[in-house]
Amino acid sequence: MTLITVFACNSKTEVSKSEPPNVIIILVDDAGYVDFGFMGSQDLQTPNIDSLAKSGVTFTDAHVSATVCAPSRAGLITGKYQQRFGFEANGTGGIGLSDNVVTIADVFKANGYKTYAIGKWHLGSDKTDHPNQRGFDEFYGFLAGSRSYFPLDNPSIDEMLQHNGERVVFEGYMTDVLGKQSVTYIEESGDKPFFMYLAYNAVHTPMHAKAEDLEKFKNHPRKELAAMTWSLDENIGKLLKVLEASGKRENTLIYFLSDNGGAHNNQSSTGTLKGWKGNKFEGGHRVPFIVSWPKMIKGNQKFEGLTSSLDIFTTSLSAAEINKPKTLKLDGENLLPYLRGEKKSNPHETLFWRKLDESAVRMGDSKLIQLKGYGSVLYNLSSDLGETNDLSLIYNNKLQELKLKYNNWESTLMAPLWDESKPWMDVTYHIHKQLMENKEPEYKDIWSLAFKNRKQD
Repeated sequence: MTLITVFACNSKTEVSKSEPPNVIIILVDDAGYVDFGFMGSQDLQTPNIDSLAKSGVTFTDAHVSATVCAPSRAGLITGKYQQRFGFEANGTGGIGLSDNVVTIADVFKANGYKTYAIGKWHLGSDKTDHPNQRGFDEFYGFLAGSRSYFPLDNPSIDEMLQHNGERVVFEGYMTDVLGKQSVTYIEESGDKPFFMYLAYNAVHTPMHAKAEDLEKFKNHPRKELAAMTWSLDENIGKLLKVLEASGKRENTLIYFLSDNGGAHNNQSSTGTLKGWKGNKFEGGHRVPFIVSWPKMIKGNQKFEGLTSSLDIFTTSLSAAEINKPKTLKLDGENLLPYLRGEKKSNPHETLFWRKLDESAVRMGDSKLIQLKGYGSVLYNLSSDLGETNDLSLIYNNKLQELKLKYNNWESTLMAPLWDESKPWMDVTYHIHKQLMENKEPEYKDIWSLAFKNRKQD
């Protein structure tokens, strides 16, 4: 594997504690791996996100810690495998984040940063799970996993747009509303460094878009997705513009990524990757990922090392020169030495995934996918990124090596604190089994399963 040296800092550009960087995580929802210009899309227009990519480093082998929304977010915001604290299945199980889990916002707030959370939360609805109780000074968003992009007459507590617990009655389109608030918080931050978790619900279903954007893309084969993506890009552009205007852009560390792979029901595309949101094939957890920090990292570069969303916590602490609390254990690596050319290897030798019956481990170019009660498949991603050629019967030693790695990791975890409904678990099991056999799944969600069962009846 070729690793590209990005930037070696010199003493004149080192950030000191007197000038800590601002940190922004832009997390989008259910975006397809190739659905941005910088990732090769030919039909979706993303000029501002492409500009962000050009200003920094694009990662070609970056992954999230889960293939569905809630556990992926739990891993990102805590910097550790979410299975370590029982947050394994989707949803929040009425439990949410464990009370003893430290978030990235907790640490930044304790070190003098203003902390903002905007958009989708999906990490719990109880009072102890509220963003204001998990390190964020300000929360402007909603607690649910999804909701309409347009105003609701009588929204539930989880679905209502809120500011620090108080309902916000808004007009217009949710992506615009969240984008505007991101600009407002930057303008209000003054000279104090800030940490912002900007979690758009775009491009998650429902497929809602503004009328003018639908008109713009009226002849597009993926009209709704194109319109939603355009609005997302516009609002990220507004964020970048206010950072430039305020003189903050050079010393703002920005991450851009999706919470998991593209969903089967939002017109997204994973390109040549197999699978999609919800399964352990590359299309489920390999995501577009950008890191941009103009003051410290040279732009217009690519990094090919094995990387995880878990790295964001550790990297951000290093960038801000914040000492990690001695009791805090993180699973992520500091990416900065790799981006500065000080280290040449992969940030991770292994990565792991587990959600109930389905699991996977990646080690180097080898990847093992396991389905409880069914079996396992082994792939070499360097020659078979599409995961079609099962090598498990040919390379038994490699198979056993990966199984041992996985078992050792699994022994450090706790049992999941909740599971998913039986229909969803049946659907997920079916999808994995079919994909492991290189077959097209007969159904991809509980609604299509119900339709199939009705036809059989």
